Amino acid sequence: MKLVSYKTEDREHLGVFVNGHIYNLNSCDKLIPDNMNEFLQGGEVLMERAKRIDDQIKEGSLEAKEEIFYEILAPVPHPTSCRDGYAFRQHVAAARRNRKVDMIPQFDEYPIFYFTNHNAIQGTGEIECMPDHFDKLDFELELAVVIGKKGRNIKAADADEYIAGYMIMNDMSARTLQMEEMLLNLGPAKGKDFSTVIGPWLVTPDELIQYKVAPKEGHVGNAYDLKMTCRVNGIEVSRGNAADMDWTFAEIIERCAYGVDILPGDVIGSGTVGTGCFLELNGTGLLNDPDYKVQWLQPGDVVEMEITGLGALTNTITKADTDFSILALKKN
Repeated sequence: MKLVSYKTEDREHLGVFVNGHIYNLNSCDKLIPDNMNEFLQGGEVLMERAKRIDDQIKEGSLEAKEEIFYEILAPVPHPTSCRDGYAFRQHVAAARRNRKVDMIPQFDEYPIFYFTNHNAIQGTGEIECMPDHFDKLDFELELAVVIGKKGRNIKAADADEYIAGYMIMNDMSARTLQMEEMLLNLGPAKGKDFSTVIGPWLVTPDELIQYKVAPKEGHVGNAYDLKMTCRVNGIEVSRGNAADMDWTFAEIIERCAYGVDILPGDVIGSGTVGTGCFLELNGTGLLNDPDYKVQWLQPGDVVEMEITGLGALTNTITKADTDFSILALKKN
C-alpha cells in the first residue's frame, strides 16, 4: 500500500495511491482519520482498515471516487521528530578518504544519528533556498522509515515491527554553513535545517517483501535490494543500493529507542548512500584529477531521486528574493 498526504483547497488529506490515482481514505471509511498523523496514532488497527480499502480498490470491489485537483505533500507533513542515520560505510569511508583521514573505527561499533528540523519537512515541488545555502548547496540520496507505534528500549530483533513504511529522503545540505559550525564540534544544524525532503508516498513493508535480502554479516534486521539513483537536470549523478546499508534500520531504531520513547510519526533516515552527494563526488573527483570540475546545486536545477519500489521524488531548486546573509554577520 502507498499512503499519500495531499492538499485540496488548503486542507490536508490522507489517501492511497493506486494505479496512478489518489483515493481519499476517510471518504471510504469514516473511522479512518483524514490526516497522516492521526492515522499513525491509530496503529495497526487503522493500518489494517486502510489495507482492506486499498485491496478493494485494486480488485474493483469498491467504487471509490478518485481525487482530480490536488497538491502532493510530504507523506508525513508534520513528523513528531526527524532523525538521520549514518548507515552506509561506503559513503563514510569515501568522505574520510577524500579528506585524507583514516576510516573511523567507531563506525563499525554502533549506529549513530542526529536530529534535524522536523518543521522543515517538505515533499515534491520547489525548494526555496537562501543566499548562504547556495554556498556549496548539496543533495543527499537516502531512504527513510516512519515509525508506526510507540516503543522504548526496543531490541533490534523486534524493531522492524515498529516500521509503518518506507520512503525516499533527500537530506538537503548547505555545506559551507555545515562545515563552518562543525568546527566547534556541534551540528550539523544551520547547514541542514532549511529543508529535508521526503516522499512521494509512504510504502508499507509488505510491498517490499519481494526485494528482501540478508543483512550484512554480523547485523540484524530487514534489508532490501532497492536501486537508488539521483539525477540533476536529467543527468544521473548518483547510483547505489539500499542493500549496501551496513547498519539496518532495526539496529538504528534500537539505538534511537534506548531510554526514550519513539513515537508514531517519527521519521528516521538512513544516511547518504555511497556516491549519494556532491560533497563525496567532488572529493573523489579532485582526489583522482586536480582539474576535476566540481558541481553544486544551482537555482533552477531539477533534482530527481528514484528508489525501486518507493517511486520518484522530484524537486526544483529556487532562490529566495533576498540578499540576507548570516555568513556576512560573522565577527572578525
